[in-house]
Amino acid sequence: MYLINKVGSVLEDNDQRGLAHFMEHMNFNGTKHFPRNELVDYLQRAGVRFGADLNAYTSFDETVYQLPLPTDDPSLVRNGLQIMRDWAREALLDSVEIEKERGVVLEEERLGKGAGDRLARKYFPVLLNHSRYAQRLPIGVDTVLKYFRPAAIRRFYHDWYRPDLQALIVVGDVDVDAMEKMVRAQFGTLRNPAPGRARVKYAIPLKGGKQFLVATDKENTSTSLDIYWKHPAPVVVTSADYLGLLRRNILNELLQARLSAEAYRQVDPAYGSVQARIAGVLNNVDAFAFSVEAKKGRLEQAFAQGWSYLEKVRKFGFTQGELDRAKQDYLRSMDRAVKEKDKTASVHWVKEYQQLFLHGDAAPGIVWEADFTRGHIGAITLDAVAGVLREYLGSANRDVIVMGPDAEKGVLPDSFLVARWMKGQVADLKPWLDEGAASSLLPVKPAPGKVVDRQTMSELGLTLLKLDNGVSVVLKPTDFKNDEIFFQGTSAGGTSLYGDSDYDAAADAAMLMGQFGAGSFDAVQLNDALNGKVARVNAIISARTQDIGGVTSPADLETALQLMYLRFTQPRKDTLVYNNIISRSRDAIAARGADPNNVFADTMGYVLGSYAYRASPPSLAHLQRVGLEKAYDIYRQRFADASGFSFVFVGSFAVDSIVPLLERYLGSLPSLHRKEEARDLGIHIPPGQLTKKVFMGTENKATVRLVISGGYDYSPLANLQLKALSDILQIKVLQHLREEEGEVYSPSVRVSYNKNPRSRYAFVVAFGCAPANADGLIAGVQKEMAALREQGPQEEDVQKFKAAYIRELEPLYRQNSFWFSYLLGQYQNGEDVRQVLDVQANLEKITAEGLRAAAQAWLKGDNFIRFELLPEGK
Repeated sequence: MYLINKVGSVLEDNDQRGLAHFMEHMNFNGTKHFPRNELVDYLQRAGVRFGADLNAYTSFDETVYQLPLPTDDPSLVRNGLQIMRDWAREALLDSVEIEKERGVVLEEERLGKGAGDRLARKYFPVLLNHSRYAQRLPIGVDTVLKYFRPAAIRRFYHDWYRPDLQALIVVGDVDVDAMEKMVRAQFGTLRNPAPGRARVKYAIPLKGGKQFLVATDKENTSTSLDIYWKHPAPVVVTSADYLGLLRRNILNELLQARLSAEAYRQVDPAYGSVQARIAGVLNNVDAFAFSVEAKKGRLEQAFAQGWSYLEKVRKFGFTQGELDRAKQDYLRSMDRAVKEKDKTASVHWVKEYQQLFLHGDAAPGIVWEADFTRGHIGAITLDAVAGVLREYLGSANRDVIVMGPDAEKGVLPDSFLVARWMKGQVADLKPWLDEGAASSLLPVKPAPGKVVDRQTMSELGLTLLKLDNGVSVVLKPTDFKNDEIFFQGTSAGGTSLYGDSDYDAAADAAMLMGQFGAGSFDAVQLNDALNGKVARVNAIISARTQDIGGVTSPADLETALQLMYLRFTQPRKDTLVYNNIISRSRDAIAARGADPNNVFADTMGYVLGSYAYRASPPSLAHLQRVGLEKAYDIYRQRFADASGFSFVFVGSFAVDSIVPLLERYLGSLPSLHRKEEARDLGIHIPPGQLTKKVFMGTENKATVRLVISGGYDYSPLANLQLKALSDILQIKVLQHLREEEGEVYSPSVRVSYNKNPRSRYAFVVAFGCAPANADGLIAGVQKEMAALREQGPQEEDVQKFKAAYIRELEPLYRQNSFWFSYLLGQYQNGEDVRQVLDVQANLEKITAEGLRAAAQAWLKGDNFIRFELLPEGK
């Protein structure tokens, strides 16, 4: 259920800036049928989580409330409609609750502050043509948020929350006729206020003209030059409109493919990235956006290189081969959507209907869209695509925005210099050489192996295979999706088998080889060969395993297996690409230290990794140890022996049909029977109590992370108890720090645990706040932990956890991704895959007393690390 309001920050009066968003908060803090915090409490008892499920957002022109509900409880569905009705017109807006929420909203605003926010406030007025939108950022302004009178927000609610500006969208497992009767009964009595204020349709004026801005910030880590050719955003109502949308989408696909290919072949590019595409700006405006992010001190050269790519497209256009591949890929994506039309998540349909109500965009449905596309895409010519590009680049509304760190302020170009760069002749432009796409990844298929053992596990719908080269395979065919297969092979070892001197090469080896292509194909050729196919395959070398796998579709499964075979047996070396990656990494490392969040994250990682070399921050010393030959050799070592690999396949396939493919492409992999095991390097979160503070940044805000860790006896029941403690502590922290104290916005509690190399757990409590409040809030978290140890959780909170856990699992059991991750994890840990059948029995064993004992063991605070990021001088 979604309640959509054509109401946003653009409607605010001067004394209401920020109150559209504040109003969103207040609808969770007291309505006619759910006063104070009873709404959140009621839904938590029903298994609906605040933030994760129950949520809302406010933008310039809209405020949207979302409430996903299970439909197996009719009373919950009825009450869901009552909640929607209350949000629409029955908010209490109690003065006491307003004052309590004031601090929460101010903390949400504080979280968003930083270099990105400061830069956005500089360039937004230019990008939005100094329209009303530029003065109505949804978060508002401090002076209003701190001091507005309750009458101001009540006036906003009275004026704008009204039925002529609202829509209720309900999508899911419901009886439409019965639901319509319930909706009419609930919402039929709503009336517009009389007299009502006119809902002005604000717009961003496009009057022609060129604008230029240079914006810098001390904490900005990159230098960029962005050009926007602004254009009236087309509406999509008629078939002709949709054909225009199709042309724009094809142009974007062509640009993305060409820029990726150009970047791949560029020797020592001066840029970190180049992007060009048609994209929305806001409301009635979209734009052709061209962006170059430069390496330090190389903006002019970076722009020249990126600009030459665009000029080449402008002068010579695209090739017929490029266009054919773009069409093929686009049609494939449409066909997949049609195949999944009956198994598409409800939220997807909600978003489409939301656009229909808010912007008038047609919602003809995926079948119509696919049929129309198939019928018209053939008529999209190279000239038609070039015409779209000319139309956008011919716009008289052009903005140039240059951004960089304060240290480069004196060397950044002015408008005259950028204009000269844009008018400069690009030398030696030549048409793009399109090599075409190969017809097959493997012209000669490998000789197949054989299945030597086959078993079934009927209770989980699994088939277990053993191939004659030692490869193990677990198959779980499902009907959850019609066009989706997940697969991955895993084997023990990983970077743990290498010393520190080889660690960096081992850690980056799979990433590097993935950028070089595979077999006889470089990255551009491989991308072209896979065009129109769903066959993504990547290798990973992690701390304790090496893995290879991806996502494919039934029609493209053989292609995916061929690509997996190539990545396994025929990795490539590419010196040009390697040098470019190292060059970009070198620049990123040099700029990394300017961002306080990077420094804070690096500090945490180093401390939590016991100051081991492998946990130390990225540095040039690390980078220098990543050699191409060393990385290539390590990759070959890790994938030289398939006998230790266990593969998991989950998705839409028939077992008997897939077995011959597995015999050919998995059964033919090399086998050495090394029987490797990962090493225990003794790297884990250090024991004891520790405080680490990083003083960096100019904003008056603190970022706090509390880590409570230790060892335990790994088991399904213990893992469930850890999750229960985490979720219950989340409830209590949210109640205490946000609802009672009003000094944080979104405190979170997460728990992680692992079996190998040693069974360990870690709780992480995270929040942002005013620096002056950090000590008190940390004490509040410790107080809640102490209460769980001494009194145990309240029975009501235990039931909230159980309800939410059941609701969380129900949809997961119908997802390929869940079964894929679960099965893979069980085999990596050497655990019985049947444990999933014991979830309900283990859930019944979760009691308040049992969790009290668990809290005494795991939340006692002996191992407590406190991290704080604080502004300079604090």
